[in-house]
Order: sequence, then structure tokens, then C-alpha cells
Amino acid sequence: MVAESKKYESKLHEAVDSHINGRIGDAERLYREVLAGNPQDAIALHYLGIILYHRGEFVEAVDLIRQSLSIQPNSAEAMSNLGLVLVAQEKTEEAIALYRKAIALKPDNADNYNNLASALLIQKKLDESIEASQQAIRLKPSFSIAYYNLGIAIQQKGMSEEAIKTFERAINLQPNFPEAYCNIGLAYMDIGKREEAISAYRKAIELRPNFPEAFNNLGQPLCELRRMEEASDAYRQAVTLRPTYISAVGNLATTLRKQGMLEEALRVYEQGLTFCPGDIKAEIEIMNLRRHVCEWKNFESDTRRLLELADQVEPFVFLNVPSKPEEQLRCARKWASKLTRGTAFDHSRVRTPGRIRIGYLSADFRRHATAYLMAELFERHDHARFEIFAYSYGYDDGSAIRQRLVRSFDHFTDLYSVSRSESAQRIYDDRIDILIDLKGYTGEARTEILVNRPAPIQVNYVGYPGTMGADFIDYIIADSFVAPKEHQPFFDEKIIHLPNAYQPNDTKREISDRVIMRHECKLPDQGFVFCSFNGSYKITPIMFDVWMRLLKAVPGSVLWLLVTTPVIEANIRREAAVRGVASERLVFAEGMDLPLHLARHKLADLFLDTLPICAHTTASDSLWAGLPILTCVGESFVGRVAGSLLRAMDLPELITYSVAEYEAQALELATNPQKLAEIKRKLTDKLLTSSLFNITQYTRDLEDAYTHMYNLRTAVEKTRPRFVDSR
Repeated sequence: MVAESKKYESKLHEAVDSHINGRIGDAERLYREVLAGNPQDAIALHYLGIILYHRGEFVEAVDLIRQSLSIQPNSAEAMSNLGLVLVAQEKTEEAIALYRKAIALKPDNADNYNNLASALLIQKKLDESIEASQQAIRLKPSFSIAYYNLGIAIQQKGMSEEAIKTFERAINLQPNFPEAYCNIGLAYMDIGKREEAISAYRKAIELRPNFPEAFNNLGQPLCELRRMEEASDAYRQAVTLRPTYISAVGNLATTLRKQGMLEEALRVYEQGLTFCPGDIKAEIEIMNLRRHVCEWKNFESDTRRLLELADQVEPFVFLNVPSKPEEQLRCARKWASKLTRGTAFDHSRVRTPGRIRIGYLSADFRRHATAYLMAELFERHDHARFEIFAYSYGYDDGSAIRQRLVRSFDHFTDLYSVSRSESAQRIYDDRIDILIDLKGYTGEARTEILVNRPAPIQVNYVGYPGTMGADFIDYIIADSFVAPKEHQPFFDEKIIHLPNAYQPNDTKREISDRVIMRHECKLPDQGFVFCSFNGSYKITPIMFDVWMRLLKAVPGSVLWLLVTTPVIEANIRREAAVRGVASERLVFAEGMDLPLHLARHKLADLFLDTLPICAHTTASDSLWAGLPILTCVGESFVGRVAGSLLRAMDLPELITYSVAEYEAQALELATNPQKLAEIKRKLTDKLLTSSLFNITQYTRDLEDAYTHMYNLRTAVEKTRPRFVDSR
């Protein structure tokens, strides 16, 4: 028996030696031979469990290490390693309990504290994680991984600059530490240092060429610096290394989409879904992209599915789904609830007398529809009563409209390279009274800036046509048409009704005086021209059916669409053919600068609006250019904007309330030249007299709304205790 025992003891030593020296296959074989002779060998059970853990066989690993602990119940090492496997199984609470037991048994073991810190990070218990990491470092000052975990916790608390120093300490102790470089990159992104982040990610990739997370992270700063091809390459590499990396799949598709490569973006998502079947985000994006490229074969089933997934769909995407206002509210509330909350800013300080401070927050102070609408409003603000601030987190495109906007504000703050938390702090430090969000949930929005209320009054205006479903937004600027008072239950914001249309309009919008000929736009020399310059994602089969029936009913007529990619054109031509309409009846307009685009409106006879999302800026562009727009009013804000503008122009005959009425009115206008000519004359006569383009009165009405909000807040604040704050 003694000889047999020595034999297994020798084999166990050989197994451990193989394990330590990386001969894992030999170690596993020897551990199993030991256990064949002695199933109760705690060390063999424990270490074999570790091998299986590293191989991803978690269930058997847990079973083996638990057996080991049943034999040696006070093994702190086995407890700690069992904790690692449980974390891998997402049983973090049980793992934490084991780490604490291991620490009680061996309070001088730095590894136990470090493992505890990692698990606490998963649970977002940042302060406890920091304390555990610091204890690990006290016990082992050269513990680079403990510095790494400490850096992550500090970074997640928003102390990015301190986190960078901590990661650098980890790298000094362990120079070949790709994960630390990757996290330094994240911290640099937090403080807006994109070039430094790129360098850090590239160093991580240099150290580990097959590091998909580093490639994925690298794509973000490249994308934000408009280096789109490089960003696409980085995301593509991440997906190549890990086809199941759905976040990288989404980032690659988004970057391709920004480059106008919609079909390729759709195919990337579809391929990603084959590797990650059942991934909801990919499924939603596929359905959304199908709408953008007018791929309609699954339109009805996609619509039903998007309604089913309302709790997980981005609110702006959901607005394009035929949905009820109450459904849009639920979708927005769910999205708002996912935003990270911190400590709200304190607005109990006493405000000294002076102008009301208005802050406009947007990424779109550049060539963008919002800028073209609002430029003159900013210029016409009463600077004796209001101090006007701009907070711009979009890139500077160097355009003339950008320069015009910068000149229109009292203060223009560029937050493009500033983190969200620092942006909010800057707004708070500027003592803004009313913060106007011009983005809502649209692309590139930084809604997180508003979450902790850097201003006491926060307003949803112009950029997002619906409720944000958020308790940190107090008001939405609207009018009685886009958001009637009976719609208040569908808004978490208090609706502020302007007397006329809620949309501002720049009366300095230039229309080129160059005479554009039909043949230049590929239009026939004769024939009625229906047009719709709305985005492709707004075109739906129901409205397209109407348009095709109109083409059939009006001989020689054509439909002129603004389509910028070949795949959309091909899909629309195919859909027309299915409906029996010849390809030459469709004409596709290329993108061009706004003055020329407005000038070419004169070649069209009637603008046909879309549903459930109608024309917004496109509608005011059409009216400003003298082109009548026929709309069909939707159920919610997003489908009622064109009707609001037409009401302000005193053109109710262009507002319809059903698809059947819309089709009948379009046919009447296309076949009754006298009636259409009268509407065009009326439109021309009212251009400079209607409330829609009376920007002077509009600005006063909006300022009255701001003053009302401010006075209500002031009246409430008079009843609350405060601290003095001098400006």
C-alpha cells in the first residue's frame, strides 16, 4: 500500500509539474490517472477542474472543484478558483461569497482580493471593488492586474484621467498588457482624446494581433474623426476574428450605412444573424435597413415584429412603424430607463438677477436640416432679455452655415472632444436656466448629457418629433395641430403650444436664381411631375400603391424621387414593375447643394407626402420654393408636421385625413390645372405674409414660452430653501 501511495504521489507531482510548465495535455492525463487510483485526491480534483475551466467546460469544472472542497473544506485556493468558474457561469453572487470566505481563511493573499474586485465590478459595486483592488495592491505592490481592475472601477466612476494613470501603472509593471492599453483607449475616449485613444488601441493590437475588442474599440474614434474607411476596416477585422461579435457587427453595419453603403450594411447584419441566431438587436436593425433600402417583401411581417419588440427598438426607429401614440410613449420610456443615472445636479442655489440663460444642445450646428431651419431664429433672439448659449457636440464641417451659427450666439461651446459628464458639468457651471435639446433620440444624440439635469428646466424641441418618455425632460415645444391637448397623456413632457406652427423657418434660405431645365434633371419635356423628396425610409408600400395608381391615372406623368443609392433605385423600380408601371415613369434626383435643390422644386407640380412619417424640413423647403405639398395626417406628432405647416400657410385644401381622400385630392390636382394653379398662386401670395415664415413673430412667441417656463420655475423655487450662488 505504501508503494502504491508513493506511486500516485509521484504521478501527482509529475502532473503538477506538467501543469506549471504548460504541458496541459500531459497534466490532464496524469490527473485522471491519479483519480482513477484515488478518486478522493483533492489536489488532482482541484487542478483538473482548473484545466477544464480554461477549456470552457464549466459544469464539469465546478463539479470537480466542489468535490475537492468537500475533501479539503478549508482550501482558500480551491474556493477562489471555484469562484472564477462560477463567475464564468454568471453566478457572481455565489462567487463573491466564496472569495470572502477565502479572504477570511487567507487574509494575506492578494489574489483573493483581486478576484473579489473583479466580481464586484460585474455587479457595478464600484466602491467595494476599488477597496478590494487597493487591498490587493497593498499586499502585492507589483500586482499589475490589480491596478488594471482598479483602473476599470475608477473609469466607471467617471474619473477617466485618474483611470489612465492607474492603467499606466499596470503597464509599467507589465509592459506587454494589451487589455490595459485597450482600457486606456476607452478612458481617452471618455475625455474626448480620440488620437490618443487610437494610439492606445493600435498598441493593444500590436501586442495581440487577434484582439477583436481592440479592433472594435478602434473603430469608434476613427468613425468620429470621419475616417470612415479606416473605421470600417477595423470593425471588419473584429468581425473576422470573431463572427459572433454582434456589437462589432452592428458597428460595421452602422459605419457602412453612414457611407451610403446600405445594401452592404444590411448583408453584414444578415450574416451576423446567422452566427448569432435570435439576436434581437441584429433582427431589429435588419428590419430597419430593409425599410431604408425599400426592400418590402417582408414589410407586413417586419411591422408586426417591430411592434412586438417595441420595448427593445430605438424610439426614432419605432416612429417609422405604423404605431399608436401610446405605443410610442412606452417605447420611449423603456429607452429612457436604460440610460445610466448618476447624482443629479443641485439647482437650489439662488439666481442673481440678469438675462435668462438659454442653452441649445445639439450635434447639428453644421450642414444639417435643423441648422437650416433654425439659423435665423438664433439671430433674432432678443439678447437684451436672453443670453444665448450653444453647446455643440457634433464635428465642425467648416461650412458657411456653421460660421453663421457661431456668430449668432452669445457663447458657442464646442463639446465635440469633451465627455458627456464633463459636458453636463460645463452646462451646469454656465448656470443655464433652460436647456433646449435639439436631438432627442435621433442619430449621434448624447442624451446622457441631460440625464442628471445640468439645467433646472430641460426642453425637447424641433429635432425629435415625439415624446422622450423621460423624467428629465420637462417640456416639449409643439402646436395644437402636431400635438393637440388631448394628446397630453401620450407625452411625459408638458406640451407647450405655440400659437402657430411649432417649426421655425429661416427666411434667408437661398434659392438659386439659376434656371434649371427639365432635361438636366432627367425629367421629360412634357407631363405632370409628382415628386417626393422625403427620405427612402419614409416610403411605404401603402403610399407607393397610391403613387403608382396616380401614374396610371395621369397619362404622361412621372414620379420624381430623391434617391442616392443604386440599391434603393433598383428596389423601387422593381416594385413599380410589380404594380404594372414602366421604369421610365420613375425619375431619381441626385443630391445637390440646398440653393440648387430648392431651385429645382420649380420643375415639379405636386409634392406627395408620406405616412406614417411625413415631411418635416422637406415640407417647409417645398413650400418655401413654391411647390404645394399634399399630406395625409397621421395619428401622432411624427405624421402631423406637414399638416401643421400647411395650416400655418392657410392651405387646408392640401391636408387630407385618409389615404382614400389623399389619393382623390392628388388625382384632382393633377387633372385640374386651374385648381392647382390657384393653389400655387395662393401659396406664392402667402409666402411672406403667413405665420409659417414670420420668423420675427415666431421668435417672440418662442421667447414668451421660455419666459413662461422660467416664471413657473421661479414661483415654485420661492417656496424652497436655497443656498446663495453669485454669478
